Amino acid sequence: MFTRAIVRKPCKAMLKGLTEANMGLPDYALACEQHQDYIIALKECGLQITELPALEDYPDSCFVEDVALLTPKCAILTHPGAASRRGETQHIEEAIKAFYPEVVSIELTGHVEAGDIMMVGGHFYIGLSDRTDVKGAEQLIEILGKYDLSGSMVEMSELLHLKTGLSYLEDNNLLTFGEMNEHVDFIQFNRIKIDKDEDYAANCVWINGTVLVPKGFPKVLHAIQQLGYKTREVAMSEFQKLDGGLSCLSLRF
Repeated sequence: MFTRAIVRKPCKAMLKGLTEANMGLPDYALACEQHQDYIIALKECGLQITELPALEDYPDSCFVEDVALLTPKCAILTHPGAASRRGETQHIEEAIKAFYPEVVSIELTGHVEAGDIMMVGGHFYIGLSDRTDVKGAEQLIEILGKYDLSGSMVEMSELLHLKTGLSYLEDNNLLTFGEMNEHVDFIQFNRIKIDKDEDYAANCVWINGTVLVPKGFPKVLHAIQQLGYKTREVAMSEFQKLDGGLSCLSLRF
């Protein structure tokens, strides 16, 4: 069960954010509206929200998930692979220390973004991507081990982040897309395979029995409802333009 979440308001500089989506520039006002509805959805799931102010010096800073990994036993600041995002960690450390007295960090020799990390119980799958490398993953696995948690690396070649193509919905259910559909590391799960025309919805979020689903993807919504989950749609069009998904917008713990 999750009890809290940390989010950060979108900044006006988000129009300069990193993206490969080729969907045009986000509408800042609409992005703020969608972000507020996202917060409402988190509250509906029973979470208390810490909302941090916008950081105009960091266009992608509303995607707080990438800069820290919050586990039931420890908090880890990452070292983002994207150079423009590396300063974000220092701006979120204080908020995390309000809940975790001890915060450890990935050192400069490795890169990790937590969008590449999927938690299943006490195990953490770490996708190797352009943003997360072997040195960073090795550091992360070593840190997790000190807290009786475990991690393993996932080879991949097509995705920006691991959770671009995967979402764990608890109860052994896993949304998958593309190269993750038949990936050897996930054959033990009940895989719900997503069609290419709804691939963005591979990034959903399970929170206390409810699954947040991006609005506008009816096949994925229906598939999740068929599994018996309560669902809540959240409009994400402006964040999709920046390669951002539902999980990216919060740190849940």
